[in-house]
Amino acid sequence: MSELVTGEAVALELRPAKLPSRGLAVLLDLAAAVTVYILVTLGLVAATASLDEAARTAVTIATFVLVLVGGPILVETLTHGRSLGKLACGLRVVRDDGGPIRFRHALVRGLLGVIEILMTFGVVACVASLVSARGRRLGDVFAGTLVVRERIPAAVQGAFVPPPPPWLAGRFSGLDLSAVPDGLWLAVRQYLTRMRQLDPQVGWSMAERLASDVAGRTGAPVPPGVPPAMYLAAVLQERQTREAQRTFGGGGAPTAPAPAPSAAPYPAGVGQPVLPPPAVPAAPVSPAAPPVGPPASSEAAERPSTGFAPPA
Repeated sequence: MSELVTGEAVALELRPAKLPSRGLAVLLDLAAAVTVYILVTLGLVAATASLDEAARTAVTIATFVLVLVGGPILVETLTHGRSLGKLACGLRVVRDDGGPIRFRHALVRGLLGVIEILMTFGVVACVASLVSARGRRLGDVFAGTLVVRERIPAAVQGAFVPPPPPWLAGRFSGLDLSAVPDGLWLAVRQYLTRMRQLDPQVGWSMAERLASDVAGRTGAPVPPGVPPAMYLAAVLQERQTREAQRTFGGGGAPTAPAPAPSAAPYPAGVGQPVLPPPAVPAAPVSPAAPPVGPPASSEAAERPSTGFAPPA
């Protein structure tokens, strides 16, 4: 089973799709597109019967371009990489860093797909996919995308990405993250998912190097006293929040609270500062409730239980 490996020698949990599953997905997409094209053409033939030959030819070409070229581009853009065939085969198109694709990615894939798939009957796409180590065709190479499998066993699914501490959440909302390349985001994400599997000293040095790279790209240094792993988790969460806002609009997609890992999410590294736990204010001690009723006098305490006073 092939895996993607980052520059930090960390394995990526996304599994690239193989040629047979991709071919089946393409055939399903083509069948759906050709069916729509035939139905639309039959309707246009009846509607343009009164036009001359040149007008009918122009309408036919426009229909071919819109349905067989523009249709897949629109579908992949709206579904973020899930076409009908890919949905049936459990595949999805993602960016090189694992994020959702946008219109420009779908546009490049669709335009080159006309040459690779339609004009050459898929020969160029098959050869390119067999040559590529990740099974990518030319459209994926130029668009910076990858077709991955979504339906994988639970045992090989992605590791837990620890969230930042609550006191760091939202602290980096003003950072400019546009200069950080996708490859660096991928390295940060995969370090956070695998940092507990690394040697503490190696993991600490890797976190410092990644935090230094991210800080150099954003122009803001790591705050004093903040461990680099927590800094990376906070910045990555801010980036994911912005991606969700761009994808779903408004305040982003609602997310469920992250499950608590079985162990501490941030292993203690060599030289890692130990942050004191947050001070919990002591609960005020309420005074004892006063006794209900009038205070008992000393004379009443000496009275017998019968309630009758002895004769004088």
